[in-house]
Amino acid sequence: MNTQAALVAQGVGKRFVIKKAGRTVVALDDVSIEVKTAALTALVGPDGAGKTTLLRLAAGLMVADTGTMTVLGIDAAIDPQAIQNRISYMPQRFGLYDDLSVQENLDLYADLHAVPHDVRGKRYKRLMEMTDLGRFTSRPAGKLSGGMKQKLGLACTLVRSPELLLLDEPTVGVDPLSRRELWEILEQLVREENLSVLVSTSYMDEAARCAHVAILHDGKVLAQGTPESIRNTAEGLCFAVTPPADEAPRHLQARLLDDDKTVDAVPRGGKVHFVRTRAAVEQDDPDVANLLGTSQAEPVPPTLEDGFMLALRSKVQRDLSSVASVAMSTPTRALKADETVIEVRDLVRTFGDFTAVDRTSFSVSRGEIFGLLGPNGAGKTTTFRMLCGLLPASSGTLRVAGHDLRKARAHARQQIGYVSQKFALYGNLTVDENLKFFGGAYGLSGTHLRERMAAVKSQFELDDSGHAQAGLLPGGFKQRLAMATGLLHAPDILFLDEPTSGADPLARREFWRRITALAEAGTTIVITTHFMEEAEYCDRVVIQDAGKVLALGTPAEIRRQAGETDAQTFDMEQAFIGIVEQNRKASRGGSREAA
Repeated sequence: MNTQAALVAQGVGKRFVIKKAGRTVVALDDVSIEVKTAALTALVGPDGAGKTTLLRLAAGLMVADTGTMTVLGIDAAIDPQAIQNRISYMPQRFGLYDDLSVQENLDLYADLHAVPHDVRGKRYKRLMEMTDLGRFTSRPAGKLSGGMKQKLGLACTLVRSPELLLLDEPTVGVDPLSRRELWEILEQLVREENLSVLVSTSYMDEAARCAHVAILHDGKVLAQGTPESIRNTAEGLCFAVTPPADEAPRHLQARLLDDDKTVDAVPRGGKVHFVRTRAAVEQDDPDVANLLGTSQAEPVPPTLEDGFMLALRSKVQRDLSSVASVAMSTPTRALKADETVIEVRDLVRTFGDFTAVDRTSFSVSRGEIFGLLGPNGAGKTTTFRMLCGLLPASSGTLRVAGHDLRKARAHARQQIGYVSQKFALYGNLTVDENLKFFGGAYGLSGTHLRERMAAVKSQFELDDSGHAQAGLLPGGFKQRLAMATGLLHAPDILFLDEPTSGADPLARREFWRRITALAEAGTTIVITTHFMEEAEYCDRVVIQDAGKVLALGTPAEIRRQAGETDAQTFDMEQAFIGIVEQNRKASRGGSREAA
């Protein structure tokens, strides 16, 4: 390995003893990796792979049990303070002070890092230009959108000029526009300041922008190299197929995922992109015709995500057809043609003189998967909270499950399941205790409660976790418990608020296989997400910005509205960015004319 690299890890191991659970967790096992100077390096891998532990070791916040970690030529075990004096580290939960303004947060971090006052002015100016926060220096951090908060966190991390920047999932919960802006800032820093960057991410398109990628799983390095070298491992195994007009892409995807010869399948741009095993392709894949029906598959170039999934599935064997058994033990409902279960007309929500939602209208049918999309601060979370009965509307009509939410929120909530973005269950209670508590809150008791608890534990593979403390569960199991709790009372409508935020591609495939099965069984799904590929799973989506509806329709209709043609196809991220940018450009033009 290159000793001039910004970071060199050789044979690094780290274990944690969880006393309450009575077990030892191997976070890192014989990990060797290097971060090149003046370049971007990505860490990718499932939840619990060891990415955060590796970053904390690099930041000198922990010491490895085995192996060596050298950062900027310094042994992290011998002189961590010397490392901390020359690097910057932005953890997942970066500590902004909501009551302080943008400028006051910058000053605080400059003070903490002892940045000389004669240096600050020039540094602040550059950071404000890069992040486009210069107009908001007097605004409290707590009133910034999610994307703006992340940009302020990055600016605070960079108040001094580090030699190495460590970033732990910096774009989790950030919309595609803000993600693009953050990565443009990082690439500018690498290009103009020769900054070395080590970043963990769940987004494969972000990892593809890096010079080097390391895939971690269960504390081990599965593969590493350039994005091209990892992508090329899936060469010749990737195909795309257009489903029949009467079949949603997610249904064809589900059939492919349920087959053990499929490595991965995902809806993309109206088609289903899928990866088959090498053995199946070399045998001319005789079974694929039965899966595709009348549709024909075409070979396509591989992506980095294909290489990632190929590496991951070589170690993780998951029967995704069993995941779909969620529908088998969920009470089914007869689907009526065009039965409306959510009706929104001229919905308005104001906070003082600020209009967060401005005359929004749409409806959702029984068994439909309906997506709420929008940039951070667009009003979708406010809309979502009103639909759930968690926030009253200022005006307009809002009916959910046959109830007027402006008059009978309590009755409607009995027919609603809700899964929040952040783990909102009781961490000090066991899995069973959480299910009993929320079952009681939903009015379940006795034999019926026990039967429903057994059903959801089986559905979400929690049978062996009943006595485990919820707060100590791995992230993926926490999500399963949150879903199990939300479905405990067999609700008509399930609301999901960015449920896959921070999840790796395989975890997202498992999640959506369950959601597809639930919708087929008659459950209506309303979901917010910043993964634009997930909009492809929806029957229809609405895109909001500045409180207004910009687009409403099927994914195909949304792509067409964004300018897709037969000659130029879009994915949903391109369509989303195009529609939002078109609207903002038009709004700025209108404002100038009015002025």
